[in-house]
Amino acid sequence: MKRMALGAHFPSMGQHVAAWMHPEAQIDGGHNFRWFVRMAQAAEAARFDFVFMADTVGTRDGDMRALRRWPQYMAHFEPISLLSATAAVTEKVGLVCTASTSYYEPYNVARLFGTLDHISNGRAGWNVVTTANVSASHNFNRDAHYDVNDRYERAREFVGVVKGLWDSWEDDAFLRDRTTGEYFDPAKLHALNHEGRFFKVRGPLNLARPPQGQPVICQAGASEDGMELAAETAEVVFLSKLRMEDAQGFYANVKGRMAKYGRQPDQLKMMAGLNVTVAPTEAEAREKFDYLQSLIHPDVGRELVSVELGGADLSGLPLDGPIPWERIPTESIASPSRLAAMRALVQREGLSLRKLYERYAGSRGSAQVVGTPAQVADMMQAWIAAEAADGFIIQGSFFPGGFDDFCQMVVPELQRRGAMRTEYEGASLREHLGLQRPVNHFTVRA
Repeated sequence: MKRMALGAHFPSMGQHVAAWMHPEAQIDGGHNFRWFVRMAQAAEAARFDFVFMADTVGTRDGDMRALRRWPQYMAHFEPISLLSATAAVTEKVGLVCTASTSYYEPYNVARLFGTLDHISNGRAGWNVVTTANVSASHNFNRDAHYDVNDRYERAREFVGVVKGLWDSWEDDAFLRDRTTGEYFDPAKLHALNHEGRFFKVRGPLNLARPPQGQPVICQAGASEDGMELAAETAEVVFLSKLRMEDAQGFYANVKGRMAKYGRQPDQLKMMAGLNVTVAPTEAEAREKFDYLQSLIHPDVGRELVSVELGGADLSGLPLDGPIPWERIPTESIASPSRLAAMRALVQREGLSLRKLYERYAGSRGSAQVVGTPAQVADMMQAWIAAEAADGFIIQGSFFPGGFDDFCQMVVPELQRRGAMRTEYEGASLREHLGLQRPVNHFTVRA
């Protein structure tokens, strides 16, 4: 029985666009540290591989009539600080968060995630994003977002610089010998001396090599450039596919590109986003799901689709009519892969605007399952067996209840089947995921 990898995504109050409206949701989740600790500790008690915090470096622009009813990403903690604090009150669960290659500098990212890895004793992971939020550019001395090609070229160079900086010190560079009076061996300290198209970074990093050698590199791009970047640099890929067949194709596509970079398929874990609504009976699960769906305000539904379509004005469209694709300004789409996926879904199933936003409300294009613990586990194992995923990012519809349901009902079922660990065997995130600790490239060169 192949054991699946499991991460837990904690977006403020929940993944569903109406999560905060649920009477049992933690309504101040974006600003409540104790709440986040409670969720991270629940994930650790359930023996998850890691918890994950997405991020954006700006609020969203759009229709404020809708956004006032949809607070996700409008106000929430900076995730590296949040996970550094969480590291002190957890012991084993991995700690993964987002930092943008468009609006950070490589040296800062190397220090931040290297420090998190030290604080957590080897549990850090960096989710590499190029930032799809166009409005973020206005917070960083820019009038417009980077061109999509420049974003990915910059990202590729950025990741290389960060990984090089993490190798500034060899693993045994620090002698700390009071007898000889030597604190470190200068021969084992290396300047990077990088000069590229986007960055000029001398180094070295003023931080000992991280416990994992390098924090785990995660990525989520689904475009052609995104898949190429993942095949070259990523160790975990977050994928968003509604159907197993589409996930299978994506899985094979990305892993099939790895050989030209000298990498083996098992060096990359493909993890599918999964929104779960579970209850002892299928009828009860469906009732839970339908209740959340009933809380979606039409303004929020329109805005959800508008965001996916690059800010297209959908205000005058009838909710139960077809979507006029000719009105969609495709040149403004920050993520062409999202547009393609949404359009294919509409054409395949003949969805109206209302039916489309209802499909996206709980999962944002990821898979979703509503059913009993056995039905949920069956679905998850089917994806693993079909090589549609190596694991899942669990996205509770609302917090804490949606995630608690998964931990209390689905986790025991997966453990009973041997599909999930019952105890942690290792201490680091790399050990949890079965990933090798990278060798310092300066040591190899020497």
